Amino acid sequence: MRITHKVDYAVRAMTALARHEATAPGRPVKREALATEQAIPPAFLDDILRSLRNGGLAASQRGADGGWRLARPAAEISVAEIIRVVEGPLAAVRGIRPHELADDGVADEMVQLWVATRVALRSVLDEVTVAHLAARKLPAKVAKLLDSDDAWSAR
Repeated sequence: MRITHKVDYAVRAMTALARHEATAPGRPVKREALATEQAIPPAFLDDILRSLRNGGLAASQRGADGGWRLARPAAEISVAEIIRVVEGPLAAVRGIRPHELADDGVADEMVQLWVATRVALRSVLDEVTVAHLAARKLPAKVAKLLDSDDAWSAR
């Protein structure tokens, strides 16, 4: 799986909003502060925040005291949901969702491979919430994956 800048920045921005919410409940964060804090190009952050707002994950407030905040509690927003909002489905093959490949004439074993891959992605990305990231603590079942002998090996 290739994580794009857009996904990385969106997850970082949402995590930062959650941390701000924990320290100053109800107070929106200025886009400029978020961009500087997270080293995200401001124009790119504008696009990301718009996508997150349109997807119901972030909310904006206008005015002198305006800015951005989470639209829902951090514990209810998964990393998978952020990815889906800014980039679309977690897994696609040639732009087709894995379970729809059979309709395109793809052999059953290939469809099963890509569906299993999607399940593996979901097992991590649907489990980790913005609250976990804001607290700097992954869920136990996800953290356990890091104990694998080759977890940190590049291949």
